[in-house]
Amino acid sequence: MTVKGTSRRCRQWPSVAAFLLLTLLVPLAAAITSAHAAGPEDVIVIFRDGLDATQRDAILTAAGAVPSRHFQRVSAAAAQLPDAAVRAALEQHPDVTAIVPDRQVQAHAKPDKPGGGGTTGQVVPAGVQRIGAAPGTLAWTGSAIGVAVVDTGLDFAHQDLQVGATCFTAFTACQDDNSHGTHVGGIIAALNNTIDVVGVAPNATLYAVKVLDAAGNGTDSTVIAGLDWIAQQAGTLAPPVRVVNMSLGRAGSVDDNPALRQAVQVLSTRGIAVVVSAGNDPGLEVSQQVPATYPEVMAVASTSALDGTNKCRFFTGVITADTASWFTTDGAFDPATGIGVTASAPGEDKEDIAKSCFVQSVGILSTRLGGGTTRLSGTSMSAPHVAGVVTLLWEKYVALGASLTPEEARSILRSTADRLDAAPLNSPTTGYTFDGEREGVVWAPGALQ
Repeated sequence: MTVKGTSRRCRQWPSVAAFLLLTLLVPLAAAITSAHAAGPEDVIVIFRDGLDATQRDAILTAAGAVPSRHFQRVSAAAAQLPDAAVRAALEQHPDVTAIVPDRQVQAHAKPDKPGGGGTTGQVVPAGVQRIGAAPGTLAWTGSAIGVAVVDTGLDFAHQDLQVGATCFTAFTACQDDNSHGTHVGGIIAALNNTIDVVGVAPNATLYAVKVLDAAGNGTDSTVIAGLDWIAQQAGTLAPPVRVVNMSLGRAGSVDDNPALRQAVQVLSTRGIAVVVSAGNDPGLEVSQQVPATYPEVMAVASTSALDGTNKCRFFTGVITADTASWFTTDGAFDPATGIGVTASAPGEDKEDIAKSCFVQSVGILSTRLGGGTTRLSGTSMSAPHVAGVVTLLWEKYVALGASLTPEEARSILRSTADRLDAAPLNSPTTGYTFDGEREGVVWAPGALQ
């Protein structure tokens, strides 16, 4: 039999009453949506190349738009359009090439099984162990490599994190006010000391790039602003930013916001590796998730790090280590387009099956806002494992006097993955479908050999 994920609903036919209710509500919702579209809307206006921020601002204000943010490395601006007439005026302007919605993005974390989080002394998390990056295993530790955590910010006061003083925020401060970014940062680079946890690259320097708010939400424009800042600052920081982690996203397509993709492309062309979470919707492919669909990024899907337990009498066996997480978005990598999962990595410790026969995810242990540790699961947790390995790769290349291109990093990760052609294992949960490729689990010793 199959089992159900914690947020998965049973499949059933709607009742007649529910059907009639939907018949009434759908036209009403459509009318409300239409009315909303006719009113103020937040957009990103894309201009032809060569216009500076002053020129773009003049075009927007002359048309009646209200500019909110200009970008330096991308010829675009975020703005609010008060009505349809303002949109029409901008669409007719010869210097405007496109107007796209300023869509909402979210952190890619999932609910966990209750409990867990406190530690006595330093713990090596299951994910770090699974990818072969436990302290003393590798010759590299991430020293003198900067990693930009594009997220909810970082906890600058956390004793287990080394956070650079220079930072960016799309809001009022760089300090984390959610805990998601701090958790992601700990997976990458929690210090190898006597407290809390240790990360994949414990000597790396983290830089806070706050593009998500206290609820873990942001927009395309806040993400572009953060990437824009990285492009301007990466080479001037000490140590310089070599790797970017984005454990966030939204549903979308590769071409639905050219400005956002261009902001990623700017970093990629400068040799900065951009690692992103694949997404937490098993009903979608990576090609339907932004920014995971971009060929310029390394999209990471989620697996379990350990064997789980089973209390369901209707299901035989357990969900074993290296099984595709019940929540993960996946999608076979296409070398022709560059779209698809680059690697899988632990996004949870394990999956337990409760008496109810629902799956309960036990999250990855990492640093939390305010000190100490907590557990979270999701592809948000998978991506920083890979970002940490790329950080170690960068340290190795710098020591050799060489540079590491994003595509070289991708090739190394894919060719050295553990259990290549065997993992991820099929999930027994409802809704899971094999994507046609078993890309393996990222393996630090192989990548650094």
